[in-house]
Amino acid sequence: MKKAIIFLLFLLAVGNGVFAHNLDYADAVPRSWDFNDGRKSFEASYLMGRDGRVFLENPDGKVHSFSIESLCAEDRNFVEARLAKAAAINQAIVPPAVAVPAETESSKMPWFAGFLGLILLLAYTQRKTPLRALASQGLVTVSLAFLPGFRTKEANSIQISDPVSMDSAFAPFKPDVYTRWDNNWFYVESKGIPKHEMMTGITAWQRQVPIQQCYTVSNAWQIPINPVMAVDPIPVNPQHFSRGGIAVAVNGIAIFNPFTNTGVDALVDGQLDNWGGHTGRADDYHYHTAPLHLYAQSNPSFPIAYGFDGFPVFGSTEPDGAPMETLDANHGHLRNGKYHYHGTTAYPYMIGKMAGVVTEDSTHQIIPQSRAKPVRPAGTPLTGAAITGFQTFPGGRSYAMYYTLAGANYAWIYSWNQAVTQYTFRYCTPTDTTTTNYQGPGDCFLPLDVKNRFQVDGRLRAWPNPVASGSLLNLSAESLSSKQIRSLRLISSEGKTVLEQDAFSPSLSLRNVRPGVYLLEAGLCSGDNLNQRIIVR
Repeated sequence: MKKAIIFLLFLLAVGNGVFAHNLDYADAVPRSWDFNDGRKSFEASYLMGRDGRVFLENPDGKVHSFSIESLCAEDRNFVEARLAKAAAINQAIVPPAVAVPAETESSKMPWFAGFLGLILLLAYTQRKTPLRALASQGLVTVSLAFLPGFRTKEANSIQISDPVSMDSAFAPFKPDVYTRWDNNWFYVESKGIPKHEMMTGITAWQRQVPIQQCYTVSNAWQIPINPVMAVDPIPVNPQHFSRGGIAVAVNGIAIFNPFTNTGVDALVDGQLDNWGGHTGRADDYHYHTAPLHLYAQSNPSFPIAYGFDGFPVFGSTEPDGAPMETLDANHGHLRNGKYHYHGTTAYPYMIGKMAGVVTEDSTHQIIPQSRAKPVRPAGTPLTGAAITGFQTFPGGRSYAMYYTLAGANYAWIYSWNQAVTQYTFRYCTPTDTTTTNYQGPGDCFLPLDVKNRFQVDGRLRAWPNPVASGSLLNLSAESLSSKQIRSLRLISSEGKTVLEQDAFSPSLSLRNVRPGVYLLEAGLCSGDNLNQRIIVR
């Protein structure tokens, strides 16, 4: 027995060790790269390989990419070895997504043995045959079976999710959403403002408008990586989960109960815009129906959301493209050993019951839960108002919302400063304009995804690079005119904007910019961005 225990401890130790790995810091050391087409040798350190190309950084900080096939045999083998090592590490860290029963048949044996022992004990103490003891105690044993501690858990199973696959669903919406994970939770960070138009189409307006919300760091949305099927799923109705989110969409926007905190279906009541969302009492934008429109940017094989019980939400087809199968009372089903929900245009729209185990607080809100922070008092319904348009101004901190009331046109124009914690609201009526200022948090920042730090565009040139702190960074945009560039931003590796201007200029002063790695982003009038990695020394 002692040897068996030692052996089990050894297995546990080895099992934990499988998932541990160290980064190969030798890659950061520059080496000589040779090519099979006669090009000169290239001195650089290895960054990464992707899509048949290798990304190299030379000593002055510039990133170059070459076809792996263009490398000489020795260097090609070096890159392929690094890619194989990365693949092996990822496979070891992320277990395959499988359904694991929480209670197998073998786990029931101790209960059965105990039950049999109890019958034999009763037979001995009552001087009855085991069969008569079983019959006389039948009522007791049947009753015990329905007590919580004795209840079977055959409906209760664990579904291990692959966080890398989960991350793929959010990828089309980056860098406006940032994801990370640990052993238990998948974290989603965002500013709570989607890229699509908002508010237009609302006919029952609560006098709230969308402002940024810092769903970041400790206030990020949390999705369990190892969801557990609930024995008794909790219904999503006016009594449960009427406060806070029940899921988060892959663009970082929360999804609430179809019913508002007043007990009405938000869609039927006219409270939702053309995208199934509106703003709450904290001026926080969120959806109340399945955001099926996100498939315009994503792939139907990816989920459009994840419930806060850990299960994904797909659209009107199965992940493999097959027609949607029959849904259960939760508005989902088990398919190929995995559970998922489906979003539809009809009630309950997405989640009828929480198929997975969740924790409710005293107000029947799912916890953990991110918090929205208001900057002004909550509004009240404006009967008869219909929102007709919504406009986002360059920079993403200034908006205008237009509505009609009793045949007259009105507008709310509001903005906030990046650093100064002031929100300015201008309420425009057909006769006058009232301006009110509120104090609130400044800009929140999303960390830069590691991949985005190396997504550079050769059309945006910056020199010298590396550049000394406090000096000028020279800029040029090849094949583009300065009028095609609407903004410049210098973003730190933590995602904080340290410099910003609304037009292109041939140089950028780095006064007060500390040494470090930055991303220089040129925003084009077309809506695209040009990126360049900048090293400040």
